[in-house]
Amino acid sequence: MRIEKDFLGEIEIPDDVYYGVQTTRAIHNFSITGHMLNEDFVTALAIVKAAAARANMRTGRMPARIGSAIVQSAEEIIAGQWRNQFVVDCIQGGAGTSMNMNANEVIANRALEILGETKGNYALISPNNHINMAQSTNDVIPTAIRICTIHKAKKLMEALNALADAFKAKGEEFSQVLKMGRTHLQDAVPITLGQEFHAYAEAIKRSIHRIEVTVKSLHAVNMGATAVGTGLNAEPEYITFVIEELSKLTGETIYSAKNMVDATQNTDELAEFSGTLKVSALALSKIANDLRLMASGPKCGLNELLLPAMQPGSSIMPGKVNPVIPETMNQVAFQVIGNDLAVSMAVEAGQFELNVMEPVMAYNLFNSLTILTNAVNTLNYKCVQGIKANVKHCNSMIDVSVGVVTALLPHIGYEQSSMIAKEALSTSRPIKEIVVSKGLLTAEQLEIILSPGEMTQPGIAGKQFLPSA
Repeated sequence: MRIEKDFLGEIEIPDDVYYGVQTTRAIHNFSITGHMLNEDFVTALAIVKAAAARANMRTGRMPARIGSAIVQSAEEIIAGQWRNQFVVDCIQGGAGTSMNMNANEVIANRALEILGETKGNYALISPNNHINMAQSTNDVIPTAIRICTIHKAKKLMEALNALADAFKAKGEEFSQVLKMGRTHLQDAVPITLGQEFHAYAEAIKRSIHRIEVTVKSLHAVNMGATAVGTGLNAEPEYITFVIEELSKLTGETIYSAKNMVDATQNTDELAEFSGTLKVSALALSKIANDLRLMASGPKCGLNELLLPAMQPGSSIMPGKVNPVIPETMNQVAFQVIGNDLAVSMAVEAGQFELNVMEPVMAYNLFNSLTILTNAVNTLNYKCVQGIKANVKHCNSMIDVSVGVVTALLPHIGYEQSSMIAKEALSTSRPIKEIVVSKGLLTAEQLEIILSPGEMTQPGIAGKQFLPSA
């Protein structure tokens, strides 16, 4: 054991851990979610600390020997080491001070070790004086949240692009599969399955565009703002240098916020970004609902789609297979929508020069990004790419549907079409059969008028049968 102290007193700490006294207090104070910091967020924290150390060395304020050890320590964390030393709970009071100090203490003690010193020798390398030099929790945490969000958003957009491509490919595959379209859950007019799947691809592409637009604003950070946005204890050169170093380490174009006070006290851009995740979740959930409904049955439902069978669907009903992958997408969407509400409430709860609720914003944002990315990949690779169309059944439903009578309006008029629809409903005879029996159109004419192309993308093929003016 080693003894560490702060202005509240002394605490015994196991000598094999790299965190220190303030992290230990946070462990005792915040046993809330049982979840430690997100790994991508830990990486982002280490990036911020490495960038700050490099910037402080460039200004001459940080001795090169100490700064180099700090940078090496932070780079080890970026590479994946020492993750088990980040032990504070995700939800905590203090605007993220415990997160910041957890990083400061781990980096300080590892840097001491690199220099051949013992952990806790803070006279040489201090978590506050050196690792936190020219910084505050109030610029470190917002900056790390944004860096982490940018990284995770890239993964989500990659997943969404792949899913959009999968729906587009299925749209091409199903381009000639004619089926009944539905409005109000009732038969409407025919549509191709390909058109429906192309529409899903377009909806997903809009989600990608929204994310691309909103994530751009997160490249503006308040690093150098320190406590309240005034930049106290941060040299102007340091602010320029730390932004340059952040850009190098992230591979992104990071820049200083136009107004540091605004960027320190307001978090509306996180709410805006969270809103795009919610809208994406809504679109994906609607698509999942459609897939579940079109695959319902197989004998007593719509049975238009055959989804990949992933697992037995019941502990009591033999042979039952459920649409478990779309169901998962629905549930993830519900969670993302709930997360967005938590982010919204936290953004609203800021006062004066700081929003202290950023830990819960980060917790919910990172959760939404992670589970949405995983769900999108699952929907793509375990469902969409393996979907097959039940072409025979789709055709049979077209044959018995009254909805196709709408295509006859230009040829035989509304009144005649209505009478035919009424007769078809009362007798269960197919529309084609009734039309031909009444001598209104021939079977050959109906073949053209009711073809997939003419029904779903009206052209000139049926115009020869239109009544003359």
